[in-house]
Amino acid sequence: MPAPYPYGETVRILRTGDSPGRGPRGQPLPGLDESFDLEGCVVTPRAETPQVGGDQQQARDTVIVGWTVYAPAGKPVRTTDQVMIRGVKCDITGEPGDWGRSPFTGTRGVIQFAADRVTG
Repeated sequence: MPAPYPYGETVRILRTGDSPGRGPRGQPLPGLDESFDLEGCVVTPRAETPQVGGDQQQARDTVIVGWTVYAPAGKPVRTTDQVMIRGVKCDITGEPGDWGRSPFTGTRGVIQFAADRVTG
């Protein structure tokens, strides 16, 4: 199936599989890499507008806090995944939203999720 946005971006979903067990010190062993690419995504900046006159405003009106990604339906995106957007590793914030089927056309909608830069 062609991507719904032919000029969209490719983002990489970073996913690690289930742990195969525990190491000699009792720590969980990392699972296999299950990462994959999502092609044809729309990536938009997500802004937060601080309260007027509040501590966070400090002479600026809008602060970019991450991205909103609209991905083609098909592969599930999980809250436990991370995503690589434009070379920046991000956490998926909140539950990804599935727009479901259009009642007018019957076509599948997009999967929408918020991505925030990994810090620390």
